[in-house]
Amino acid sequence: MAASTQPRSILHMQALMVAVLVTSAGCADRPNLVPVTGTVTVKGQPVTAGSVALHPGEGNAHQKDNPSSLLQTDGAFTFKTYPHGEGVPPGRYTMTLDPALAGRLKMAQYARPDTSPWKLDVPAGGLRDLKMEVR
Repeated sequence: MAASTQPRSILHMQALMVAVLVTSAGCADRPNLVPVTGTVTVKGQPVTAGSVALHPGEGNAHQKDNPSSLLQTDGAFTFKTYPHGEGVPPGRYTMTLDPALAGRLKMAQYARPDTSPWKLDVPAGGLRDLKMEVR
């Protein structure tokens, strides 16, 4: 009986080792993420039915996987960096509205990183409760 359980335990050990290797391989590329939250308003009213994105500035260590967030009914956002999870790698960013939303607000400059006035420096502790006003 012991002989028949030995191959089974070896297979379990091999499967466990493969799972650990696959899981740890993805961790090497995962950036450190910190919270970035806030609200978007225009004339004091929440901006909804759209999304916002962060575009890394020159010199940011993490230049891919632009963080983004859907705007909630109260204008709130919580950035996520897909596929890594909630949060943003620390660094300099330009925040933009999605082009359709910027068009509806007749504020096209907010849709492009080179014309958006929203510049953020995200520190190691993150940024919470930002108030972003479309002007």
